[in-house]
Amino acid sequence: MRFRDATGADLAAIVALLADDPLGATREAPAVELPSAYAEAFAAIAADANNRLIVADDGGAVVGCLQLTFIPGLTYTGGWRAQIEGVRIAQSQRGRGLGRAMFNWAIEQARARGCRLVQLTTNKARPDALRFYESLGFTASHEGMKLDLEAA
Repeated sequence: MRFRDATGADLAAIVALLADDPLGATREAPAVELPSAYAEAFAAIAADANNRLIVADDGGAVVGCLQLTFIPGLTYTGGWRAQIEGVRIAQSQRGRGLGRAMFNWAIEQARARGCRLVQLTTNKARPDALRFYESLGFTASHEGMKLDLEAA
């Protein structure tokens, strides 16, 4: 298993992973021909030195993904932070330690970039994910909020 930056050829597999849960199924559009917005988003991520779209590659098969974003800020004495989002592990790979390994890898990337902290959000409808993140040492220290601009 290796963790690497995604390529355009990985895009369909990543979208399929994102869609493969009850919440993702309501907001993603996996198809033989993906909506162009996915390719546009991928191009923007790939062009931004502070963003990385990472895949877990098992002999050429994409079995996990996450997006790692490095954010500069004035808080924490001008400290950088890393945001982890869009985390998915293929159902066939869950429970085997891949998610933990992928997170440990991402956290080390944040350390290497000099980040002061790593943050993430998780949907309240995913209690298993919350327990997993807590097992990695994350704490629910803040209340997160989102505004869906398409629904507003």
